[in-house]
Amino acid sequence: MHSQDNFFSQLSGNPPENIPEEIKEQLKGFQDIYITYQSAIKEIGTKIEILNDEFQAKQKRNPIEHIKSRVKSTKSIVKKLQRKGLPVTLDSARENLTDIAGIRIICSFIDDIYIIADLLSGQDDIVLVEKIDYIQKPKPSGYRSLHLILQVPVFFSDHTEHVKVEVQIRTIAMDFWASLEHKLHYKGSENVPDSISEELRECADIIAETDRKMQNIHNRLEEIN
Repeated sequence: MHSQDNFFSQLSGNPPENIPEEIKEQLKGFQDIYITYQSAIKEIGTKIEILNDEFQAKQKRNPIEHIKSRVKSTKSIVKKLQRKGLPVTLDSARENLTDIAGIRIICSFIDDIYIIADLLSGQDDIVLVEKIDYIQKPKPSGYRSLHLILQVPVFFSDHTEHVKVEVQIRTIAMDFWASLEHKLHYKGSENVPDSISEELRECADIIAETDRKMQNIHNRLEEIN
């Protein structure tokens, strides 16, 4: 998680390259966007913790292993806007980017992913903007995860903002594969041989089959108890 100090250092110390001076001036206003999206993460984070506590109290188990969160750096926001050919402005970022605030929820079992997703998106003050199921329909790379774009109200002293947050929900095994795949692609840049990509897809399939077997074992044990 970026602290405010880190955020300001990114603004002043390492401005993105090839940005006109007038846009650099406007980037100073990204302080406000950081606070807004950080607050949105706190709002959803509290809801997730409450759901997890309720599971622990009623069912004596925690469906959530751990939670990660982040707010995109100014550099990342600017680069993504440029890559999409969009204006590099605060309004453009708010309107067009749905992943400025991101939360990743790591669950024990596949069924827990959908339970948490339904409970979270079904809350009265949350709007489900989009749902993309990469578990049922994995990416060509083999990537699996459930992505939700949620809109949550953030209450400030003088106004309320409705903020979009990307929530990724996956199992421990899915997260393990995605983390290693990201590192391998990062080291290999864009030039990953087809043979390695195929091996990574095979690994993803093996991990998915392990997830299914662990879910079946869990279900059988639940029936016994």
